[in-house]
Amino acid sequence: MLDLELLRTLVCVVDEGSFTRAAGRVHRTQSTVSQQVRKLEQMVGKTLLLRDRTGNQVTATEDGELMLTYARKLLAMADEAELVLSAPRGAQVIRLGVPEDFDVSRLTALLAGFAASHPEIRLETGSGMSTDLKARLAAGDLDLALIKREPGDGPCLAAWPERLAWVGDKRLLLGREPVPLVLFPQGCIYRKRMIYALESAGRPWRAAYHSQSLAGVQAAVAAGLGVSLLPAFACLPEHGVLGPAQGLAQAPHTELAIVGNAKAALGAQADLVAVLKQAVGAEAAPPPRRMASA
Repeated sequence: MLDLELLRTLVCVVDEGSFTRAAGRVHRTQSTVSQQVRKLEQMVGKTLLLRDRTGNQVTATEDGELMLTYARKLLAMADEAELVLSAPRGAQVIRLGVPEDFDVSRLTALLAGFAASHPEIRLETGSGMSTDLKARLAAGDLDLALIKREPGDGPCLAAWPERLAWVGDKRLLLGREPVPLVLFPQGCIYRKRMIYALESAGRPWRAAYHSQSLAGVQAAVAAGLGVSLLPAFACLPEHGVLGPAQGLAQAPHTELAIVGNAKAALGAQADLVAVLKQAVGAEAAPPPRRMASA
């Protein structure tokens, strides 16, 4: 039977290319490392490594390369088994969905704090468009979701108004050419608001750039590819904030809401809801950035 410790030493020596460096990495003497490799070679009856006299230059033989392939697989399986067996049994799983177009920098730090303070909970977080998150919640694939929606659109655990702002280069709105839009995918409430506002005002438009991510839309607007509608917190310093002076009416507020199943007010899920409230409440409706002049 192959010895995992000997296999681990072999992998270390090949990765380091030297008995000397491998010895330092595994905190053993060079002679001990060399003896372990020789023992493994005796077990399999093959020469696995080619050595120079100093032990500072080591390369794998053809048999050694084959052994390395299996060694890495066996070690990976052993590590996985150890991890699974050491995990708490019967851990509660909470499945959380967050919008694709949400600034998660603050949220991820808070979620990490939640996970650290609830070691008995396995938190699984995924992102998607709000329409998809609502469907997954209804199907029982999620326990909690942070979604963007029309204000008051159904029951929720908490909700905040989300003020929107038109952003882009004001020069893109001059003349009679169709307004180039930077768009989120179909189903996004920002996309619907943009198109409805322009068509209600009789202004033609065209799709200039599509992106599922908030960062992608922000970058496209900053590069001057088009105009978009973003939550106020997502307006960057390099974005010109547009408005009535450029012929764009103020967009009505949307809503950020936490929605969940029947257990969302109990135990650890209630603690997670409190974390979401902390993350979203700190970001809701901050003052706008600079306005573009007429």
